[in-house]
Amino acid sequence: MRDFFLNVTRYPRYLIAFGLGVANSVLEPLAQRRSNPVTAVALIGALVSGLLSLSFILRAMVTPEVIA
Repeated sequence: MRDFFLNVTRYPRYLIAFGLGVANSVLEPLAQRRSNPVTAVALIGALVSGLLSLSFILRAMVTPEVIA
């Protein structure tokens, strides 16, 4: 039974390591391009629109009433 719990505790660490690796591979090239003001504004706009879209989608999934 000890081996079972040892295996179960590995999965969250693997998920965190995988997520950090993906974030690093995505954010590192973007960080190199932030010196250009036009690119910086576009990146901020993409981040804000992505967060707003995620917020609206999650709100629509949770709220049962139809918004029209």
